[in-house]
Amino acid sequence: QVQLEESGGGLVQAGGSLRLSCAASGRTFSSTAMGWFRQDPGKEREFVAAISWSSDDTSYGNSVKGRFTISRDNAKNTVYLQMLSLKTEDTAVYYCAQGTAVAGLRRYDVDYWGQGTQVTVSS
Repeated sequence: QVQLEESGGGLVQAGGSLRLSCAASGRTFSSTAMGWFRQDPGKEREFVAAISWSSDDTSYGNSVKGRFTISRDNAKNTVYLQMLSLKTEDTAVYYCAQGTAVAGLRRYDVDYWGQGTQVTVSS
């Protein structure tokens, strides 16, 4: 069993920044790929970013490329999402996810989901 706990969400003005964290427990963290997804009410869940266990492979959704950065600290069993230049359209619940590969996460092949953390960007 794996538990993923997100933190760091909140309210921020457009143009601001936030850093999300996701702490994992219950499974060998360093052998898995990790990712972030987001979902706004009434919309489908959207792929945001993913990172391989060794951090040598990352992938981003088109809407966040150049603004968001995913990283991980295997010693702390934690993955991060640094979000810069936030826009109102970034408002969503952000979910941490664990899978076996970055390519799989892009295909929504997720083994475990976190509960989500709300990010609200005001104009």
